[in-house]
Amino acid sequence: MTTTTPSRTAAPNAVLIGALALLTAVPPLATDMYLPGFPAMAADLNTSASSIQLTLTTFLIGLAIGQLIIGPLSDKLGRRVPLVVGAAVCLVAGIASALAPSVEFLIAARFVQGLAGAAGVVLSRAIIADRTEGSHAAKLFGLMMIIGGVAPVIAPLIGGAVVDSLGWRGVFWIIAGLTAVMLLCAIALVPESLDRENRRDGGLAHMISGMGSVVKNRRYVAYTLTFAFAFSVMFAYISASPFVLQNMLGLSAGQYSAAFAVNALGLMVGSAITAKLADRISLHRMMTAGIGVLVVTTTLLLVLVMVGISLWPTLLLLFLTLVAEGFVFANATSLAVAQVPHLAGTGSAVLGALQFGLAALISPLVGLGGEETAVPMVIAMFVSALIAAGACFVSRKD
Repeated sequence: MTTTTPSRTAAPNAVLIGALALLTAVPPLATDMYLPGFPAMAADLNTSASSIQLTLTTFLIGLAIGQLIIGPLSDKLGRRVPLVVGAAVCLVAGIASALAPSVEFLIAARFVQGLAGAAGVVLSRAIIADRTEGSHAAKLFGLMMIIGGVAPVIAPLIGGAVVDSLGWRGVFWIIAGLTAVMLLCAIALVPESLDRENRRDGGLAHMISGMGSVVKNRRYVAYTLTFAFAFSVMFAYISASPFVLQNMLGLSAGQYSAAFAVNALGLMVGSAITAKLADRISLHRMMTAGIGVLVVTTTLLLVLVMVGISLWPTLLLLFLTLVAEGFVFANATSLAVAQVPHLAGTGSAVLGALQFGLAALISPLVGLGGEETAVPMVIAMFVSALIAAGACFVSRKD
């Protein structure tokens, strides 16, 4: 086993950062773009809405499991080969999704798509961790989130237009096309970042040992829990917002898409600010500030639901919540992987697996009360914010 700290002499350039941002943007597009097609999918495949929902849940489960496999594997094999293979398999699964003859086939194809697409998510973080650290790493994570943040902004807008003109299968063909671009970027623009002398020797036992080493690092676990539960706050909103904003608050499909886009821009604004301030304010302080705002906004949302939910206060609080997330995501990611520099792939994998594993759990939970209540969404956001705050508090203790 090699535990040498990786060389960070070849910092990522603008082209590489753009390529890595694309790698991380494809999974959000594959998550959000086809949501407007759910009713048409259910009718075309002669199945229930809950079965169609499973295509999202299994995709998220695939993303979680895939990171646990690909991240540790990349600590042994390097980043480039798993990235290219993952993108290629993701492309095949995307084509299979577009051609799916039944919902069962689609569920299986979406699982494989998430499993393989995890390579772009987990390895983009590992590549940055291989070459940078501290405020520079936080800046790059922030820039990636700004670029990648375009995905949730445009996904529902494009998805709605495509479903209307080309049907739900057209959405999956577009996702497959974007995956093909991702594959070309992985081949042409992403060099190997993990030198051979810094790779981890051994087989499965060593991979499991490396994962055990990562989860025994208390500060790593604290930062990872901070990130994952902050992400759960956002995903509770993403999962339930179509029903809350449209069924309860009366927004049209177009107005909902616009509100969704504005909130996604809030995430980009927060990420841009944290990237700008990374050299002047400590990463932990910015992360803590973001968590504090999350606790406040989710508490106010809970109060609002109890006294009677209304449109504009809800939209404002959701926007501020997404801005605060921008202060948490890049900084928590950078602080977490910095704790395990010799196992950046494994550290990124555990972080990402928990992130999307919790998302897969949150998605059905926020729908338990039906389509006419915001209570499950707000409770999930509030509880997740409190857990993130607790983890953030633990992370600062020596």
